[in-house]
Amino acid sequence: MIVLRTEVDPSIGVVNSEFTKQIICTVLDKEGAADADITLIVGSDELLSELKKEFFHVEQFTDVIAFRLNNYDEQNIEGEIYISLPRARENAKNYKEPLNKEVARLIIHGTLHLLNYEDDTDKQKQKMRGLEDANLEQVDWRKLNVDIQKKTKTKTEKNDE
Repeated sequence: MIVLRTEVDPSIGVVNSEFTKQIICTVLDKEGAADADITLIVGSDELLSELKKEFFHVEQFTDVIAFRLNNYDEQNIEGEIYISLPRARENAKNYKEPLNKEVARLIIHGTLHLLNYEDDTDKQKQKMRGLEDANLEQVDWRKLNVDIQKKTKTKTEKNDE
């Protein structure tokens, strides 16, 4: 059984939670995972920066973090995926991609991490990018209906003020 939850900080924006579940299920299905309990948390730059600092001892901005809450050798996947919506917006702008597509890519990327895919080396990054692209072709990412609050700024934009 697959249990998926989506939590979105309403001060940051909105995301179609039903469709986030479809994206995650598409990845899990393609990878043969039948049992999962996953929470997707959509938040701010500050939230992800604090998580990166606390758990990875690195002070930097990041767009997605995934935590596998049980052992990778267990069939059931228990995990959390965190996405910074302001960072996703900046990525979309930098890569000249639609915001919905970038957020879908980050959801896929986080799900792949929960499935034990890594992106530490160039070869691993290429493999993950190929899997992201293949999964993006399987979902209609336009249905995410991402909307970021106009007042929401990236941490970089706040520092520039």
